[in-house]
Amino acid sequence: MMIWREGVVRRLGRTWPGAAELEVEVTGGASVAAGEPAADAGAPVTSVPAGPVPAGPVPAGTLVRALAYPALVGEPAPGDRVLLSAAALARGLGTGGYAMVVALPDRLPADPAPGPGHLVKARYTPLQTLVLGADEQESEHHEILRDADDLAGLPVVVADLHSALPAVVAGVRAAWNGTTTPRVVYVMTDGGALPAWFSRSLAGLREAGALAGSVTVGQAFGGDLEAVSLHSGLLAARLVLGADVVVVAQGPGNLGTGTRWGFSGTVCGDAVNAVAALGGLAVASLRVSGADPRERHLGVSHHSLTAYGRVALAPADVVVPRFDDALAAALPEGLAARIDDQVAGLVAPVGIHRLVEVPTGGLLEALADSPVALSTMGRGLDADPAAFVAAAVAGVHAARVAGRRVR
Repeated sequence: MMIWREGVVRRLGRTWPGAAELEVEVTGGASVAAGEPAADAGAPVTSVPAGPVPAGPVPAGTLVRALAYPALVGEPAPGDRVLLSAAALARGLGTGGYAMVVALPDRLPADPAPGPGHLVKARYTPLQTLVLGADEQESEHHEILRDADDLAGLPVVVADLHSALPAVVAGVRAAWNGTTTPRVVYVMTDGGALPAWFSRSLAGLREAGALAGSVTVGQAFGGDLEAVSLHSGLLAARLVLGADVVVVAQGPGNLGTGTRWGFSGTVCGDAVNAVAALGGLAVASLRVSGADPRERHLGVSHHSLTAYGRVALAPADVVVPRFDDALAAALPEGLAARIDDQVAGLVAPVGIHRLVEVPTGGLLEALADSPVALSTMGRGLDADPAAFVAAAVAGVHAARVAGRRVR
């Protein structure tokens, strides 16, 4: 289902690697064709929306925030006519409040220069794109990956939400005791956003030097390296990017339906299986909340309990925070005990996984120093510290495992 709109770029907004934010005035679309008056394409903008446009039909004359990926559609400029995909915006869904730029119909980008790469991602959609996979025959990395089959004990942190990424990285860096900066590589699966360019967190972590690189796998694209599968992406993270620690998580835009199985985070269990198949060490990061009003996500989310308890068929290290006194006092009463009760079903002797307990001393300070903003489900560090600390302790444990490997 598509909701199409036409518009005119009125103003350029923020940019980060791979993405450009725009303010667009809607000038046409199906609703206009049905009888609404079209806006004057040359009319000046007299007001700018302070935030996401409320869910609704997005009529002509509405100013909307839009996002363009210049590698796909070209570089927008004020006055450009744009074709927008506005369905998620109209329905108030999780695209960050954006309409998405499909094309600049009056100024299409030039054809790219001939070059290697035949992997098609976002396949059979109007914006399918050709990329050069690290694992394909035309790649300079093909030979090292052709028969690769071993992660050699590499710690791989598996997380449900993209918002866990900066928290895991903060934990790795806080615990790292090597003489060099840890090489943390992000492997992005295709459960959320397909373009890695959508993530401001990823761009900010790269700019700050907190990430050594990224690999986009499956239908996801836009990483420093592309790979066909999660398995080859993990191997590329180790063998091409030299990872000390890998973090696997979907891009922004977790999908859930409030059912036992209908959520994109089930792939966390698949990721544990992939890591085990390749001889790595899977570190299960728990999705935790002390502030979510939904019972199914309070304490340890049912997403983690289902993915690690039902989908994962190989053992992982399940990392549980041991809250220090100061942090425990700031958390809802009974949260720590609830987490312990929920985790008991995942770890030995009941479940297949190994329990790892990590103290939280100093982690709030490390998280507060994150080079990118921390936000999960609209809540920051002050509103839901347990969410970020639970991700950070997984990074702490991964750093300790990596430290033993490099020594």
